[in-house]
Amino acid sequence: MSLEIELKKHIKKIVFPLKEGKELELALKAKLTKKEYKLLNALSTNTTQELKERLKLNNKSYQLLYDKLVKKLNQERIKQELYAK
Repeated sequence: MSLEIELKKHIKKIVFPLKEGKELELALKAKLTKKEYKLLNALSTNTTQELKERLKLNNKSYQLLYDKLVKKLNQERIKQELYAK
């Protein structure tokens, strides 16, 4: 699954088309923490269990990180950076 598809799952309202490829990756890396970015990538490749083990996250820490990521992705200023112009 691609990063773009995963983003569309977690962003509640997309007004404009998202950037693609490297441009989208760079925008995400600029706006997310390293852990948040790794989590988003893991979600897109279905390897969340590996990520939990690698980052030493328990279920509660994982859920907090996930909630923070989704909240951040839905902030208008973040979405503006992800839109293709």
